Amino acid sequence: QVQLVESGGGLVQPGGSLRLSCVASGSIFGINAMGWYRQPPGKHRELVAFMTSGGSRNYVDSVKGRFTISGDIAKNTVYLQMNSLKPGDTAIYYCNAMLYDGRSPGESHYWGQGTQVTVSS
Repeated sequence: QVQLVESGGGLVQPGGSLRLSCVASGSIFGINAMGWYRQPPGKHRELVAFMTSGGSRNYVDSVKGRFTISGDIAKNTVYLQMNSLKPGDTAIYYCNAMLYDGRSPGESHYWGQGTQVTVSS
């Protein structure tokens, strides 16, 4: 059994900052990548940023220059520093990991429960 637990969401004013954290635990035999998705109200879930075990980082264009993904995949941990937040960043943010759980021949996707980020004055 694998669990991803997020923390750090909340209410913030436009221009403010928040830091999300995610820790994976359980039957993990290696992680290829960890990242963050978000689902705004009434919209589909979208990729925000991810980092690979090789150290590469990628961002959706709308957050480049404002959000930074970091962490230590070897320690099953990823963070998302969000600066200069805008009302359009309001969403439920989900942690995602592509990992080997020992039950499937290939990698599997796991999701956290989600954490609400609301940007409003």
